[in-house]
Amino acid sequence: MNFMKMEGLGNDFLVTHEVSVGMAQTVLKHIPRICDRKRGVGADGIIFVLPSSQADFRMRIFNSDGTEAEMCGNGIRCFALYVKLLQLNSLNHLVIETAAGEIITDIIGENMVKVNMGRPVTDASAIPVTQDSGTVVMKNIDIDGQNFQITAVSMGNPHAVIYSDELTDTLVQGYGPKIETYPFFPKKTNVEFVKVLSDSEIQMRVWERGCGETQACGTGACASVVSGIINKLHGNDVTVYLPGGKLQIQWSGDLSDPVFMTGPARKVFEGNVEI
Repeated sequence: MNFMKMEGLGNDFLVTHEVSVGMAQTVLKHIPRICDRKRGVGADGIIFVLPSSQADFRMRIFNSDGTEAEMCGNGIRCFALYVKLLQLNSLNHLVIETAAGEIITDIIGENMVKVNMGRPVTDASAIPVTQDSGTVVMKNIDIDGQNFQITAVSMGNPHAVIYSDELTDTLVQGYGPKIETYPFFPKKTNVEFVKVLSDSEIQMRVWERGCGETQACGTGACASVVSGIINKLHGNDVTVYLPGGKLQIQWSGDLSDPVFMTGPARKVFEGNVEI
């Protein structure tokens, strides 16, 4: 399997268009081995660039543990740049089919990609959480005697946003996996730990569902800004600082409007792996 190793703010993927829909199923069982950083190539996941009957392309993305994700903000920027670098399409503007719906990308300059991430979802049953209806805003949950207030948002995949004055390893790596698998989230959840810096800046660390802590999460950055606007903690145009770099997130605050994310993507190297 030929691939291009790509990264968006340190969130890294193997991207390939040389695998058919049928062949993708064969590759799936090998994903944990391929993504292993000691015995494989090493990546947070694998992205398949596939044909689509309703959009320019279709994206399927699998986490390093082999589970499929509905969407990935950093991954879709890598996807768009991959299409441009290999000249699979002559347009800088793409409509990409994902399991979370159609996502629109625009390449700006050499490696910056602006993404229309679609509308955020705050309805409890659609996130999903086990709560029957309404929204989940600053809901108290107890983890090993520690109280957390979570705001739940879906950006095509579930997120739990938690605010803290300090983003420590104990908080992120100790409680992240426990919140990911908390029974309130029937499909598990991504967990964002956020420190509000100003009206236009936040700092974020993320524990990703199926990956563990990663350097960045695009959908998580979007969910965090949506949460901050809902909770009136900052403005509508926010710079999100992550361990791997920064993203610019914009949202009007109206649930009928989409969230926009702008950030970089980069080719690391090309290679091939035997399946």
